[in-house]
Amino acid sequence: MKTFALLAATAMLTACSGSEPEAPPADTAATDTAVTDAAPAAEAAAPTDAAGYIAKAGAGDLWEIESSKALIAKSAKDDVKAFAKMMIDHHGKSTAKVKTAASAASLNVPAPVLDSEQQAMLDEIKKADAANIDAVYLRHQKTAHDAALALHRSYATNGDTESLKKAAGEIVPVVETHIADLAKLGQAATSNAK
Repeated sequence: MKTFALLAATAMLTACSGSEPEAPPADTAATDTAVTDAAPAAEAAAPTDAAGYIAKAGAGDLWEIESSKALIAKSAKDDVKAFAKMMIDHHGKSTAKVKTAASAASLNVPAPVLDSEQQAMLDEIKKADAANIDAVYLRHQKTAHDAALALHRSYATNGDTESLKKAAGEIVPVVETHIADLAKLGQAATSNAK
């Protein structure tokens, strides 16, 4: 339990400080546990109002799409580029799903805006050279997907608008699949480095 508390506190401090997160550990069993255990703490901070959810979901999708475009422009690794192409496709679809759900509830969907942490991560990916971009991208993808999972899970459970709660619930398993894919890419990168 002390390990859980320490991991959750570390994750929250890293997210709040805007500092650069450390690279994910090679032991994915520990990583999977940390993500699962830290998620309830992150969910507590997720918005339960429709406007807050729409804004955060839109910014998350925008970040995924823009960071993936930046990766594709520089990366030489086919597996990471394939993941990035999937991010562009899947996050475009989740944006459409949230817009449709908002429309069903007669809610306006403003243009998404990245927060300062998202902008800093995007800038770091764009500035990375070809030799380092894959590691930078994958590290930030993990951070972004952990936040997205917490957001969608929390809203699916505690949100104030049924159509958006349903959309959030449908997005959760997609994000979980992305996290599993990231873990596989991390394992492959660790194996190739040996």
